[in-house]
Amino acid sequence: SAELCLLPALTGLLQPLPGPGGPGPAEVGLGALPAELRAAVRALVGDLDALFTALGLREESFAVGALSRVIAAELASYAPARNRRRMATNKASVVFVDRTLDLAGAVGHHGDNLAEKILSVLPKLPGHKTDVMVNMVELTALQTTDETCSIIAPGCLAQPNDPAAKALWESFMNLKQKEAVMEVRRHLVEAASRENLPIKMSMGEVTPEQLSSYIQLFRNNLKALENHCGLLQLVLATVQTLKHPQTSKWDNFLAFERLLLQTIGESEMPSVLNQLLPMIKSYNERTKDDYTCEDFLILLVYMYSVVGEIKSGKELDAAEEEVKKALVKAICDEPEPSPVLQKIT
Repeated sequence: SAELCLLPALTGLLQPLPGPGGPGPAEVGLGALPAELRAAVRALVGDLDALFTALGLREESFAVGALSRVIAAELASYAPARNRRRMATNKASVVFVDRTLDLAGAVGHHGDNLAEKILSVLPKLPGHKTDVMVNMVELTALQTTDETCSIIAPGCLAQPNDPAAKALWESFMNLKQKEAVMEVRRHLVEAASRENLPIKMSMGEVTPEQLSSYIQLFRNNLKALENHCGLLQLVLATVQTLKHPQTSKWDNFLAFERLLLQTIGESEMPSVLNQLLPMIKSYNERTKDDYTCEDFLILLVYMYSVVGEIKSGKELDAAEEEVKKALVKAICDEPEPSPVLQKIT
């Protein structure tokens, strides 16, 4: 007996179900969905059936959430799936879960994890969804202040042929940030010592400047660069993340979310929205430490996700209206709206 949990988090499936005036969530069937979403659900059901056929599974489906119920029902009535279930020998429980029921998990800034910060703040590696570009200019003699220098090919996080880099990446995911950064220094010192580079081990807090000074030792030594290239890419990713302006904003997000969780039980939603209102600033009023329009959308999604049931009333309507006005003004004042804002507007 196997258990398989499926999260319908495909972009095409994260669509709102019919709202007021349409059928309620319990009544929604495939026919009630927009044509594009119906096609996406049918394609997913076909793919799942192909997967279960390859695994020889006879599944029993469970669903949490309205869209998951639609998918589970479609799979149950899918003719090829019915034939497969009659013949299959392996049993499995399949749990479909709507990711929209846990948006707080998707937009929250969780704890003290270096891997999550690196993946969030560094630009995506072209053609990849899960890896990032690491600027390698620091390992060259090229003098440039251009952050997006494209003369030198970027590094990345995936280093399957470098045991030290793989071990370091594991520590990024499993240790707290402070401990992970100390691991970065330890690996770097060990690599430099093996190459007989003149490294001076220093104790105390690890800073990005200290790591950069260690990296400089490798710069003119081609053999050392070749031997430890994978490790150096992860070290550079760490340095660039720690120096990135978005990292300090990450900590602000985390502080706000923790404060929200502490106060939301005592405060009503209108008072929380009123606290948020002065922080919504237009482009010309913002400093690098202020929240952008996208940041506020993320905060609002988080707030409404963790609050749960909200008591409606005139006070809430008035507070929401003020936040809407401020956000609309801020979005309209953006000189170069991001792709997300362009899609929304």
